[in-house]
Amino acid sequence: MLPTIRSILDLAVVHDAGPSILGGQDALDSPVRWVHVSELLDVTGLLSGGELVLTTGLELEKEPGRTASYIRSLEQAGAAGLIVELAGPRALSLAALRAAAQRSSLPVIVLEQRVRFVAITETVHRMIVAEQLERVERARDIHEAFTLLSLESAGTQQVVEQAAALIGAPVVLEDLQHLVLAHAARQVPTTELLGDWERRSRTTPSPARTARTGQEQWLQVPVGVRSQLWGRLVVPTAAADEDMAAMVLERAAQTLAINRLADRDQRELTHQAQAGLLNILRNPRGLSEAEAVARAGSLGLRRAPFYLPVVFRTTPHGNTTSGTAPLASDPLAGQQEERELLELLARTLKTISGSALTASIQSGSVGMVLALPARQLEEPTLNRLADTLAAHAGEETAHWSIGVGRPRGTLLEAAEGINEAAHVAETATTLPGPGRPYYRATDVRLRGLLALLRNDPRVQQFAESELAGILDAEAKGRDGLLDLLGHYLESGGNKAALARNGYLSRPTLYARLAKLEELLAVDLDDAESRTSLHVALLLHRLRSEPA
Repeated sequence: MLPTIRSILDLAVVHDAGPSILGGQDALDSPVRWVHVSELLDVTGLLSGGELVLTTGLELEKEPGRTASYIRSLEQAGAAGLIVELAGPRALSLAALRAAAQRSSLPVIVLEQRVRFVAITETVHRMIVAEQLERVERARDIHEAFTLLSLESAGTQQVVEQAAALIGAPVVLEDLQHLVLAHAARQVPTTELLGDWERRSRTTPSPARTARTGQEQWLQVPVGVRSQLWGRLVVPTAAADEDMAAMVLERAAQTLAINRLADRDQRELTHQAQAGLLNILRNPRGLSEAEAVARAGSLGLRRAPFYLPVVFRTTPHGNTTSGTAPLASDPLAGQQEERELLELLARTLKTISGSALTASIQSGSVGMVLALPARQLEEPTLNRLADTLAAHAGEETAHWSIGVGRPRGTLLEAAEGINEAAHVAETATTLPGPGRPYYRATDVRLRGLLALLRNDPRVQQFAESELAGILDAEAKGRDGLLDLLGHYLESGGNKAALARNGYLSRPTLYARLAKLEELLAVDLDDAESRTSLHVALLLHRLRSEPA
């Protein structure tokens, strides 16, 4: 700490001169930033605050009437204190100093014996420089400590514990929801440190920079990068050295932000490496199975007797019956959803016995080659992945349909099966009714075939020809005909069952079905006609969705 007026008065060079305090006793602990020697009665332009002014007082003896204004000007300039050497008979200046000092908060000290001002200046400046050097050395030590933690990609708890050790006080890291991510209690009981934390935290505002705020008077610093703040570090108790505590807290916050960015970059590099290899495996061009297994093994895919191709396809907030596009409307949001899925899958794979290569294969689709040590682990592993996705799904988050290909005995065959799994996953997003945890080719059947053919002009012409009468009528404002046809076909052509389900009363239902037959120019009781119309209707619905 910087020397204070009180500590300077205890120096032998000052103490031997017989100091007497005339006023400002309450400010004796004011820090002294520098020592200034001057005989001028107007030094306000020479001071910047925190100086201890030394003077012989000869000018004050000549003009004692200016003593009060002189002391007032020193106080206004932010001086830490005034020492006046009054060796010899100087009754006028002493009386004036005593009267002015009693009306001022500035420490005013007189010395009864002569003293070499240079001795005081040298001693105090040596103390100031030593203190500054100590702070520089401590700042260097702090910098080196947290730089090492950054280079080692230290965990969050380790960074927080290092900060608490350097500050000598408890440190808490919380997220933006006021939940504690890590803490180091030091000598404070954890129950006392974290008791009712969320309420206390919510009543303590977060400043834009390091400061103590709120009723709790927490020393805190935001954690994150500019607009991407994700938490704050808090020292909830007093620190022995506030400036040093603030420095440590800021360096700890920087380290946490850097380590988080580095961890994200490392994950991004891993995802990129897996995406590149998966693309090569799907188009091997002479790559041998042994080389494929070796390269995949270097990215964490363990050799296994069975490899299962899996594809995750995003759907609009889990709604598979809306007929809307399964892709995110915002490309950036779609990329973020894929990154979140990749990280979620990576965490889940660590908890199961299998391993996998996982990467984005196209916008809205994430492919996986899952290596399983035993065939009987296939169903439990798929269920585990599906349960994890379902648990993290919400109204504002992406929902994913899972398409599963046939298990293969080699890695290259499994990579080739990604196309089959992708087709199944894409078709699954169009299926009505409650969804399955995952889908295989046997689950999508005719709809899967039609999804493959839907962009064929001949298929499109077939659908339009079959439904022409209804489409023309709906274009003229007669809505509901396609829905009626769909309900009728899904009931297997059973009019009585359709009426019992409450769709329409029987007379009205029969009349509308007769109108459908008239518009379509077919007999709805004919099984082949119903099959043809059902295929055309499925194609029509699939065409409203992107390929």
